[in-house]
Amino acid sequence: MTTLLSGTQRKENTRRGEDMNIAIIGTGYVGLVAGACFARKYDVVCVDIDAWKVDSINDGESPFYESGLDIVLDDSLHSGRLRATTDIFDAISASDLVFICVGTPSLHSGAIDLSFVESAAVDIGKVLADIDDYKIIIQRSTVVPTTTRDLVGGIIERTSGKSVGRDFGIAFVPEFLREGNAVDDFLNPDRVIIGTDDKNVANILGELYRDFYPELPDDNILFMSSESAELVKYASNSFLATKISFANEIASLAELISGVDVIDVMRGVGFDHRISPKYFGAGAGFGGSCFPKDIKALIDFARTKRFEPLLLESVIKRNEFQAMHIVDLVEDAVHSLKDSKIAILGLSFKPNTSDMREAPSLRIIAELIERGAGQIIGCDPQSIDDARKILGNRIRYTLNPNDALKDANIAIVLTEWDEFEKLTPADFIENMATPVVLDARRIYDCEEFSKVLKYIAIGKRIID
Repeated sequence: MTTLLSGTQRKENTRRGEDMNIAIIGTGYVGLVAGACFARKYDVVCVDIDAWKVDSINDGESPFYESGLDIVLDDSLHSGRLRATTDIFDAISASDLVFICVGTPSLHSGAIDLSFVESAAVDIGKVLADIDDYKIIIQRSTVVPTTTRDLVGGIIERTSGKSVGRDFGIAFVPEFLREGNAVDDFLNPDRVIIGTDDKNVANILGELYRDFYPELPDDNILFMSSESAELVKYASNSFLATKISFANEIASLAELISGVDVIDVMRGVGFDHRISPKYFGAGAGFGGSCFPKDIKALIDFARTKRFEPLLLESVIKRNEFQAMHIVDLVEDAVHSLKDSKIAILGLSFKPNTSDMREAPSLRIIAELIERGAGQIIGCDPQSIDDARKILGNRIRYTLNPNDALKDANIAIVLTEWDEFEKLTPADFIENMATPVVLDARRIYDCEEFSKVLKYIAIGKRIID
């Protein structure tokens, strides 16, 4: 091994601006979107232990569906600035910045599972032990406060035998990507948060993001400690989830009052400039890889500090109740769950993604089965393969909405895919045995539908 360079030499050897090379560890929603988008301007290598994923990426095919990702991926590959590999030593050695973008799922307790982050930190430390170059490690996976500094930094120091701040830099830079809109969110962020106490790291990352986002105002690039940045991510997701649960609470009240429509109510509330209308859509509840996991992790973290987060606990309980409420509406609308065919329109937790993690459809289907439903058919344009891995043969599946509706006694809209929004009252009447629609996403015109069939709308009392 060659003689170690000094920290000063390493910092000077870190390239700046368009010359910086990037390694991204993990090719899930966060990692692959970041890699494909960064490769519009920088040389990027994505790392994954799954050879199938690596081969798929190098062939220009995303391992999962995300709107617009295949186009950006194809462009980045053809430009020669993006590649994928299973060789982490090669990736880190050739890069200046190393982003950790691995999964942080929930344990049964609700606490965050940091095993993938720990494994990535160990791998990085082993590489740093055998090379002399200064690298900046950017924790991008969502983690509770102190994880980046204490866990990731500590593991890398112990494994590499080197010192953070002198031999390598470290930072936490949270992602704020909405699945289904992740590419656009990455390319057009409303802010960038850089969490580090290392001025050199802050300067280099500030330059990176100013270079990549020339239209983003300087004031929208925020610098803070890694612990503050870690909490920003959790606080943001918790607040958005709170808005959804609040809207569903008001929606349940609205269903008991003639003449009230929750859509009108939340539009009126949202026009207050202090509030905004975003994330005020009442519906089936929130799901996905972020909101449920992050809120549960923050609750668990708060309890380790002997603090009881009452509001966050209520947000989770209200979200779980929404699934029960929807099944209650189904049970009231059909003669018998056991003898009824139930069509589920939408399985993924939101449109334009195949992600089934914490999807409301899973809670609702589980409750329907628990109450005796015997015939359930799920329809989704992208997530059937992922849904089948979770639900198995407990339900049937189809890509065709009309096939799902055929001879059904009730149709439940759980995801606002374009394919479902295009359906007309005639589609339901002509295909269903008893045309009953439970619109849990409010994608149809109440007046038009309720005139010709039994229409149940979340957040609005429909009088037959």
